[in-house]
Order: sequence, then C-alpha cells, then structure tokens
Amino acid sequence: MNIGRRVFGFIAIALSAISVAAVAEPFKLEVYNPGTKSIFPVSSELIIGKKDVVLIDAQFQRNDAEALVKKIRATGKNLTTIFITHKDPDFYFGLDTITKAFPKAKVLATKHTVNDIKESMDGKLKYWAPILKENAPKEVILPTVLEGNSFTLEGEKIEVIGLDGASPSDTFLWIPSIKAALGGVIVYGKMHLWVADNQSEESRKHWFETMDVMEKLNPKRIVPGHFLANAPQNLESLKYTRNYLKAFEVEAKKAKDAKTLIARMQKLYPSSGGKTELEMSAKVIKGEMKWPM
Repeated sequence: MNIGRRVFGFIAIALSAISVAAVAEPFKLEVYNPGTKSIFPVSSELIIGKKDVVLIDAQFQRNDAEALVKKIRATGKNLTTIFITHKDPDFYFGLDTITKAFPKAKVLATKHTVNDIKESMDGKLKYWAPILKENAPKEVILPTVLEGNSFTLEGEKIEVIGLDGASPSDTFLWIPSIKAALGGVIVYGKMHLWVADNQSEESRKHWFETMDVMEKLNPKRIVPGHFLANAPQNLESLKYTRNYLKAFEVEAKKAKDAKTLIARMQKLYPSSGGKTELEMSAKVIKGEMKWPM
C-alpha cells in the first residue's frame, strides 16, 4: 500500500513538473549575431511559437539577412511579424531581403523609430552603400507604426518598454511569458559601448534609468542588442553595460582629449571588442568629431 502511494506520488510530481514547464515556456527564443564576421555584431531574435514566429530586427548586411531567412525557414513556421527596435541601419537594412522572402509578414516599429528612420534613411544609405557594396540593401523598407505599446504572438504579449519614459526612441522588448528582455540599444555584451548617440549627460541618465527598469523586471534572460565573444545572456551583460557607462562618464570628464579617453577605457576593459565604437564615441564626446555626420 505504501509502495503504491509512493509510486502515485512520484507520477503526480512528474506530471505536475511537465505541466508547469509547458505553461512557463510557450516560446522558444533563438538568437542570430554575426559577431566579428560582419561590420556590426548586432543581434536578431526569433521568437518561435507552436505555429508562428516573430523576428526582432533584420540585420545590417544582405548576407546576414539571407542567413536569417534560412533560419526562419528552418523553423517550418509562419513568419507573422518583423519588429524593428531602433533607428540605426544595422537594425533594419536587411528588411528588403527578408520581406522579399516573406511578403505577408507585417513590419512594425514604434512611432519614434519610424520617424527617426524616415528622417535619416536616405543619408544612411548614401553613406553605407559604397562600403557595403553587394551587401547593401537595394531599397530601404520603412516599417509601419505600431499601434499601442505591444503586439502578440499566438495570443501572448510582447511589450515595448520605455515608450512612456524620457527617451521613447530608446526602448527594449519584454516577453512576460518567458521573462526575457531583448536589449536593443540598451544592453551590450563584452564590447565597447556606442555612446556617440548619447552626447548629453541627460541622455545618458535616461539610459541608466531604462537599465534600472529592465533590472526590476527580474528577467531570466537578457539578449544584448550588440555583443561579442559569447557574452552572457543574463543580468551580467546588463551589469557590464551599466558599469562601463559609469566608467566612461568618469573618464570622459577627466580626459583632456579623445586619445586619452580611448587609452583609459582600453586599460579598464582590455578584453572588450569593438574598438571602432570606442574610438568614434570618444571623439564625439570630446568634441573632436561631429555626429551624426
């Protein structure tokens, strides 16, 4: 009798664990990041449901967008939505390749991102086309404005966090059902931060505030928007980004010029990649280079 009760108890516990796991993880999250093989180590994410899939960010180079197309097709599922998190071309230049492969997919972005892309896309294409050559987009696809602050995959919300904050152009995505944060321009991993777009102390303060909001959500997983060398996809990358930005602010105030600032940050972060990001950021912050160009 006792043996029977024990067996029944083990079965009940096992079934309960399976049930909880099934409820807790409705989606699978896959990340594509070309690393040092491409100009920008930018992240794209596939949020994969039972029948449908959503793509977050479309890559910069045509060859990387083509790699994304293969990954999407390999899921065997229907691509319903492509969401672009930020105005910079490394997030959206690949749209022409992906929308050609999946013409029925909706392409969405926030109002602020759409407006920012619209204002800068011609200049960005003119600058980057000669550099990218065959990997440049044949046309720039402008996303449709997202209504509200969320969209769905198979009935589950994917939320845009930060639209009601002081810097609504700099947001991140939050997937409550799997407690995952997709960092966009907010989180970096094992590389120097791009600070050239945050030239004022006020804008960097907003960056810190957005990171605080992300941390309070207690995410199980954080995907940095840019990362190198198998950077951790958890709170460690958020802490890295916060600490780096704090150090950059301190050193920028002390440094007499960009060269000094670059040397100091390289000494503090000797194993971080993305030297170009550091060099340009330092020159912009120290007033030696105008940005945007």
